[in-house]
Formats: sequence, C-alpha cells, structure tokens
Amino acid sequence: QVQLVESGGGLVQAGGSLRLSCAASRNIFDINAMGWYRQAPGKQRELVATITLRGSTNYVDSVKGRFTISRDSAKNTVYLQMNSLKPEDTAVYYCNTKPFGDYWGQGTQVTVSS
Repeated sequence: QVQLVESGGGLVQAGGSLRLSCAASRNIFDINAMGWYRQAPGKQRELVATITLRGSTNYVDSVKGRFTISRDSAKNTVYLQMNSLKPEDTAVYYCNTKPFGDYWGQGTQVTVSS
C-alpha cells in the first residue's frame, strides 16, 4: 500500500493562494493517474483535479482556471496550486490515485475566510 502525506494547507483570506503537496512513498505516477479530492463538513468527498499518466489535467468546473495540478516524479510529489481562493473552497484536501485506492492520508485542512 502506497503511503500518501498531504501538506501545505492553512488559513487564508478570500483571494489568497496556497500550494498543497502530496508526498508518495514511492513513484506511482508511471502506473497511476493522480487526483486531488476534498471534503467539506457535511458534504461528500469530491474529485477536484486529475493528472493522467501522460500529464493531461482535468478540473471540476468550480475550480477551473484557479487550481493547477502538477507532479514532480523525481520527488514522488503531486502539487495543487490554488489561487483566487473562495470560502467555498474550505475543506480537507486529500490526494489519491484515480480511481482512488483504499488508503487515505490524513489530509490537509484548507480554510478560506471571507
């Protein structure tokens, strides 16, 4: 089971930026697409960004144009650059494979104040 550790979350004001990191215990990017997921209180976890084996990216409409997913295979790390943050982006953010595996890391909390 690959281990995934998210970091980089925090408290920011609306309009601010954060860069999340997801460190994997080994390089899984050659065999798995990766995604960033988020879960807000009382809501179901949703997939917000995907990067495929070939590096193509996709985003849920609500974050399109504001979020950018990327990866650095040499560092076994996936990133999520989040700009122009909105209060509705407040959630715990997780990384995982796509389709997601059974193991979830602890996530990293992103809180956007108005």
